[in-house]
Amino acid sequence: MEITAAMIKELRDKTGAGIMECKSALKEANGDTEEAITILRKKGLAAAAKKAGRTTSEGLIHSYIHAGGKIGVLLEINCETDFVARTEEFQELAHNIAMHIAAAQPRYVSRDDVTEDDLAGEREIYADQARATGKPDHVVEKIVEGKMGKFFSEVCLLDQLYIKDPDRTVDTLIKEAISSFGENIRIGRFARFRLGGSEDGSAG
Repeated sequence: MEITAAMIKELRDKTGAGIMECKSALKEANGDTEEAITILRKKGLAAAAKKAGRTTSEGLIHSYIHAGGKIGVLLEINCETDFVARTEEFQELAHNIAMHIAAAQPRYVSRDDVTEDDLAGEREIYADQARATGKPDHVVEKIVEGKMGKFFSEVCLLDQLYIKDPDRTVDTLIKEAISSFGENIRIGRFARFRLGGSEDGSAG
């Protein structure tokens, strides 16, 4: 199938990828734009994984106030250079993630931040629930692991489904941004405040 300039432009507008990357993806997808988007995303995630160990000593602190001043979020998001931190696109990424935190109420940045006490407590609750239904131990273990996965998706920012696009997790959003900016990006920490209460949630 012939790959036209209009097809390449459409894919570029949707993904922000380079001309040659778009052309290659469209060829691989036989002209199917949606399939080409998937191909570009997969390549982007692979590229992001290679950058994951690079130092992120720059970035910014972003504040977001929601619900008429009743909910607020402070977010530290890090990147490799001050140049990227100052771009409108990076600041928009920070804003979108802070909005997500305000709405989704994560308690931790990642699974690594969950305390051992919290992990043990959750596992014990799920195991007791499963045993109460008469399940044998080997089945209880599988049930607990399944419920822990759901627990992480509810309380860990990176595991949560992104509120503006539930087909992606926040982790996927950040990895796609890493591919786009060409720099490693990480969430340093965040704090969520609710009017009339103590600090509602913090991590980092």
